[in-house]
Amino acid sequence: MTIQQLINDRVAAALAAAGAPDAPAVVQPASKPEFGDYQANGVMGAAKALKTNPRALAEQVIAKLDLAGIADKVEIAGPGFINIHLDPAFLAGRVEKALADEALGIAKADRKKVMVEYSSVNLAKEMHIGHLRGGIIGDALVRVNSFIGHDVVRQNHVGDWGTQFGMLVAHMVESRAAGEADFELKDLDVFYKHSKKRFDEDPAFADLARDYVVKLQSGDAEVLELWHQFVALSLAHCNAIYRKLGLLLDDGDVRGESFYNDDLPVLVNELREKGLLTEDQGAQVVFLEEFKNKEGEPAAFIVQKQGGGYLYATTDLGAIRFRVNQLQLDRALYVVDSRQSLHFQQLFTTARKAGWLPESADFEHIGHGTIMGPDGKPLKTRSGENIKLVELLDEAISRAYQLVSSKNPDLAEAERRQIAEAVGIGALKYADLSKSRNTDYIFDWDSMLSFEGNTAPYLQYAYTRVQSVFRKADDFDPAARVLISEPAEKQLAVALAQFEDVVFAVADSSQPHHLCSYLYNVATLFSRFYEACPILKSEGEVRQSRLQLAAATAKTLKTGLGLLGIAVLETM
Repeated sequence: MTIQQLINDRVAAALAAAGAPDAPAVVQPASKPEFGDYQANGVMGAAKALKTNPRALAEQVIAKLDLAGIADKVEIAGPGFINIHLDPAFLAGRVEKALADEALGIAKADRKKVMVEYSSVNLAKEMHIGHLRGGIIGDALVRVNSFIGHDVVRQNHVGDWGTQFGMLVAHMVESRAAGEADFELKDLDVFYKHSKKRFDEDPAFADLARDYVVKLQSGDAEVLELWHQFVALSLAHCNAIYRKLGLLLDDGDVRGESFYNDDLPVLVNELREKGLLTEDQGAQVVFLEEFKNKEGEPAAFIVQKQGGGYLYATTDLGAIRFRVNQLQLDRALYVVDSRQSLHFQQLFTTARKAGWLPESADFEHIGHGTIMGPDGKPLKTRSGENIKLVELLDEAISRAYQLVSSKNPDLAEAERRQIAEAVGIGALKYADLSKSRNTDYIFDWDSMLSFEGNTAPYLQYAYTRVQSVFRKADDFDPAARVLISEPAEKQLAVALAQFEDVVFAVADSSQPHHLCSYLYNVATLFSRFYEACPILKSEGEVRQSRLQLAAATAKTLKTGLGLLGIAVLETM
């Protein structure tokens, strides 16, 4: 059980014993050390409900509160807030437990089957900067949920079906006949643009592309073979990016739109049988009273176009059916741009009305904002094109290499390049993850690669700083007891003990920036501890205890950054 939950349960029990059985304890970390380590703020609301004096109720709660072995001081502040100071011996025990366990003593959650859908690129085009946020946020959520013990399913719901693939296959056939396909396919964006230009300008080619769509959807073996080749080539481009970015996705996680194709006519028919479908201007529509416009008209959720074609909304419904019936998910996290919010609200509503998404299944849209340029508009190249993701990653590594070389010119080139990759990719990911995923943010190379402030380089350097202590300490006893007496020792120990609270909060809220803020706080408190409490100059059990606190700090930073998909380095 996390410390916050432990204290919350004890305070809630004391409130009940004091005559407020339904009052929430409202326990949270204290905002300042002088207010203790945790604060219980539920007395105010309970007193108002009971129409009694909050300070008098707080006194009754403290009299009933059992925090023996957890807190060494509990006091009332202001009109009825309860400040809780943790017992140094309790904190020492938590640090020792974390050091003795690979998972830092963190308990496992009640195991659930959790799916994270992320990246989900359109295979017709090369990955660009717009795919960055969904990829790294999704990957962090996969790592966090796996770490606390959930059975996590990664899903890459790629766009690999539809009319545009007839166009691409047709262009592929003709390009190969002219001996140009292999050259063109090195750049998927160029290949797509050439095929789109021909489709728009050449009626004969457009007719040929439509013929290929029909053949593809009817299962023509020759056309399917060409389609498979194009999909494989596109995925190879994606996988190269995933490897460079350090994402966990691979071919085994791909389940594209094409996978659900056979179920689409079935689910449309089921919607019709359930009385949910209405024909509107030739299209098959589910009208949703829950989403009325200003005129009071229900929203139209189209599942089949005029002429019989399907939309990605139809495919998404097929995916829900599969994920509930076959994967038997307890929770599904769709990491997709926030601009798709209305689509997902309507999608989940439609699936629930159809009986395909039970109330017991927690399906959530994990929206994220946009990466902006200095002008406050979505970041693009000077010519207005989307920035290719591979080029962005290469530039991050190149800039980091220049930075590392300027700081450590004596390091061997191979080592500088290894450090540059970890620092460059780490900086790019952390700059994104450290912001609330709900907001847009302005892309800034200088701030993300800075060794000061809440950045990946700062945290990576903090880790190497701890490691340098151990390279100088030749008498470290990893079984030594932790002793906490100085204020800086206690503040660091409190932060280290809160790692479990933070990891579970991130898993619950799907907000990785809370973990980033936590790690930055740990690194900052370690720096204060390092200055206030000499480690190598101290002696005996004090020296060994401080080395243990340093070891716990390094372990927490390495584990926490690992949950964000960011590597640490022994030296920088």
